Amino acid sequence: MIPVRDTIPSENYPVINNTIIGINVILYLVELGQGAGLERFIYIYGLVPARYSVPHIASYFSGGQQLFSFISFMFLHGGFWHLLGNMWSLYIFGDNVEDRLGHLRYLLFYLICGLTSGFSHLIFNLQSNIPTIGASGAIAGVMGAYFILYPSSKILTLIPIFIRPYFIEIPSFFFLGFWFLVQFLNAAGSHGDISGIAWWAHIGGFIFGIIFLKIFLVLPATGLFNKVRQVTARRKTHHLQVVRPVGSGNDPHLYGIINITPHEAFAGTRKLINIPWGFHKRLFRVEVPSSMKKGGILRLRGLGKEMPNGQRGDLLLKVVIQP
Repeated sequence: MIPVRDTIPSENYPVINNTIIGINVILYLVELGQGAGLERFIYIYGLVPARYSVPHIASYFSGGQQLFSFISFMFLHGGFWHLLGNMWSLYIFGDNVEDRLGHLRYLLFYLICGLTSGFSHLIFNLQSNIPTIGASGAIAGVMGAYFILYPSSKILTLIPIFIRPYFIEIPSFFFLGFWFLVQFLNAAGSHGDISGIAWWAHIGGFIFGIIFLKIFLVLPATGLFNKVRQVTARRKTHHLQVVRPVGSGNDPHLYGIINITPHEAFAGTRKLINIPWGFHKRLFRVEVPSSMKKGGILRLRGLGKEMPNGQRGDLLLKVVIQP
């Protein structure tokens, strides 16, 4: 199963989240340029518990290097798929958490979650001389915050069966709760760092993400917060939208809603809509013409209910213009 996105659109562009993703990609390219020196590079900038617990190893590093590794380790990755998996998870969950906390508070929240996830890994692997790298601990903190903030959200998930894509919606509390359970079971069943995966960093990040969310939500927002939100307000809704048609009685037509922004209503746009049919969903392209008015109707012919005479009604999509 491949998570595609959540079903709650963010109201503002995730400036910080996208910047973090960009930094991770750039630093991965820096890693690729290390050549034969990559192992040394990872040992210096990764998080190595033995560097803090074994005196003769710690003596090779300055205090600044030791502190910096707690930041740098969360921006390095062990391979392309490691990077892709982490950044995709951050892309799905980070924008909503940034939307709720605001840009500056989200940046601080992300970094603190990464730091505490590193401490969690260090405590449970004090003698390990293997470097730990990756953003997964910080991202686990973001996922913990999302778990609390949006329990009613659903994760649109792709199930690739043969060449035809199928989509299902998994409640976020189940998706993230199951993820956390898997991390805990793996951590409990692992022996030290043999697996090469920092399970306790994931667990610590998730738990501390919930704790720090509670703290950050209490902190008052500044006047700058509202000014920045005005600048970063989204001009477009999600390209892929889930439509749940409804109908009644003998009416052959089905009715649904499509969301667009004022900018999209003025300029026109194209959307990809996902419509449930039985136990799977199908994708359709919809073109919203320019100068669309609030409450306007888009007609998708032949996508309504099938009548006894074999004829099909239409799917009528009401246009909702979000403020």
